Amino acid sequence: MHVESTQKYRVKAVARHFDVSASTIYRAIESGRLGALKLGTGTGALRVTGAAVLAYEEACTRATDESPDAEQSA
Repeated sequence: MHVESTQKYRVKAVARHFDVSASTIYRAIESGRLGALKLGTGTGALRVTGAAVLAYEEACTRATDESPDAEQSA
């Protein structure tokens, strides 16, 4: 999926982009690591902006680059 910063994406689309389960994306949203918008009332619908997807991807990349395991394999 090509991510555009101004687009809004469903949780399932974001999960497919990262090749993880939707549950993993929901956990990232609940923890505040991935920003999302709640649309509607009640349970509503969650949408993730492209900007949030790109920021989350960058944060994950930085975390991987900074992990001790990454330094050992370098």
